[in-house]
Amino acid sequence: MSYTGPDFDPPPSRRFRRGPLTVALAALVPGALLGWAVYATVGGSGDDGGDASASAGTSASASSLPPPSPGTPSPGGSDEPDGSDGKKPSTSPGATSASAPVGTGPLRGKVVVIDPGHNPGNFRHTAEINRQVDVGTHSKECDTTGTSTDDGFSEAKFTLDVAHRMRAFLEGQGATVKLTQDDDRPFGPCIDERARIGNEAEADAVVSIHADGSGTGNRGFHVILPGSVDSGAADTRAIVGPSRELGERIAGNFVRATGNGPSNYVGGGTGLVTRKDLGGLNLSTVPKVFVECGNMRDSKDAALLTSGAWRQKAAQGISEGIVSFLRG
Repeated sequence: MSYTGPDFDPPPSRRFRRGPLTVALAALVPGALLGWAVYATVGGSGDDGGDASASAGTSASASSLPPPSPGTPSPGGSDEPDGSDGKKPSTSPGATSASAPVGTGPLRGKVVVIDPGHNPGNFRHTAEINRQVDVGTHSKECDTTGTSTDDGFSEAKFTLDVAHRMRAFLEGQGATVKLTQDDDRPFGPCIDERARIGNEAEADAVVSIHADGSGTGNRGFHVILPGSVDSGAADTRAIVGPSRELGERIAGNFVRATGNGPSNYVGGGTGLVTRKDLGGLNLSTVPKVFVECGNMRDSKDAALLTSGAWRQKAAQGISEGIVSFLRG
């Protein structure tokens, strides 16, 4: 998702889950970022465009992440859109890709919705994705095609691959996992429908996966949190606190799993950004965040994003953040 410079808010004060949990959370992101600073000083700058920059800080459990589900795009594979021969089945609008029956595990009974940003078929349906939808504070396009690396690896392919890897991990923890789309529909869903899917699933957590399209030299990940909005169909006041907690836990675990630091161009080095303009957040009634895993338009970040080994680490970090949030 390209960064376009909308409004930013200072992080809201914490009002949720006082006591020992608050202390633990307060230490989570700073501790992870301190670990990143030590790594950058002792283990390297993180500027190596290959997998070596992602190796430091990776948890010993990274190898435990199950392989992606069948149908996952192969790491670094062709970016030629699937289904161009018209043989790929599609579901009716509004349908979601649900997980297999859950087993036992610490997340049994929990519902997680993963929103792979954009759809690989969006570029064929420009009229449909350009139509305006209401996001509470204003109207904006149904969706976009997303960005891509200079070599043509699309954000839509990236997000779907990471989503598959996350689904495998979270199902292994016993969660019920739903995807807002699995390249199983011609385009979309629109941003308002993406939010509605999480709401109707009564999800315990929703994470929207993206990669940024900022300028060269802009590097690192950031987690986008919902700001406090009460306008029209949007009312995020009840989810601001828990969404921030979810975002903090994901940010801390992302640093540890990948060894990569937070954005050097938004968030002031915290890896956390608050926005009020995103319909997927504005219309959510359940805890939700966006994760911009890196900048596809920077060659060094692009080398990571196109690496299957690094995407495995990214999926691990995001998933472990979700597990941490849901287990309290």
